Amino acid sequence: MKIAVVGAGAIGCLVAGYLKLKGEDVVLVGRPELALAIGKLGLSISGVRGNFNVNIKASTQLDYEPELLILATKTQDIQQALEASRDFIKGATILTIQNGIRAEEIISRFVDRKNIVSSIVMFGSTYLEPGKVVHNFEGSWIIGKMFNGRPDENLIFLSLLLDKAFPTIISENLKGMKYLKIFVNANNCIPAILGLSMQESFSDLDVARISIAVWKEGFELISQAGIELVSLPDFPVENITKLTSIPSSEAAKIFSGIMTKLSKDPLYGSILQSIKRGRASEIDYINGEFVNLAKDNNLLAPLNERLAGLVHKVEQERKFLNKEELIEATKEFLD
Repeated sequence: MKIAVVGAGAIGCLVAGYLKLKGEDVVLVGRPELALAIGKLGLSISGVRGNFNVNIKASTQLDYEPELLILATKTQDIQQALEASRDFIKGATILTIQNGIRAEEIISRFVDRKNIVSSIVMFGSTYLEPGKVVHNFEGSWIIGKMFNGRPDENLIFLSLLLDKAFPTIISENLKGMKYLKIFVNANNCIPAILGLSMQESFSDLDVARISIAVWKEGFELISQAGIELVSLPDFPVENITKLTSIPSSEAAKIFSGIMTKLSKDPLYGSILQSIKRGRASEIDYINGEFVNLAKDNNLLAPLNERLAGLVHKVEQERKFLNKEELIEATKEFLD
């Protein structure tokens, strides 16, 4: 199968590299500095599975018709990526890996909905520099259809292919899982505001309390909007319901313990990684999704709105807050 991975960030490089190591025909499409680095030195992957140097073709644009296109850009970059590849994607299966719930609707402007397969990645990776990534922690790859949840032969075939890289699960309710994944990602905004790793950020219990407040606000919105959350592998819905139902000080200790042990390597999260690379982040498709949900249902999401605004401020000014400034900016929303 001819596979193109469009978007050569942390996750795009990781999945392209692992599929190539398993003998698949993979081309990685990214920015010029990526193609140049990989052309000279190959793709370097380090982390939980060891160290690899992968000989993989890297290009600045798609110039052939793949059978499978793994779209690994951020949501805000989907339209530009597909416009640049429009002549080569009509017959391809397009697999999304974006956070949030907006990617599929954007892609459907370019290809038939039946060609779109959605996915959620539960593994973690960090972009170091062009052509170098760290695989921080293992996790499953969940696939399904946002527009039609019933599995078919193509979905089964795709699951067997992706299983070569990560344990792959087929879901019949991917939308409910995607909403839960927003909770998983919703606290990435905090390291992004601080300019610190997740381990450094959440070792502070006062900062961890902000995370619990983010979840409480989000869970209240989801409940009032009538959205059903569906458990993810290794992250059941009960993680949210339990931590939002106990005193915040106690929940913060539990949350801090989990987050500081996620990876032996520093873990920065997708939002901070984008900021470090001088790119716009996906904050509007994570915490911003809670804000949109509130507006659509005549509700309020003041904490998530404040945090999204702080991320945009950091993006514009390239100046991080310290922990005391963040706590001061959010204290009115903490119980």
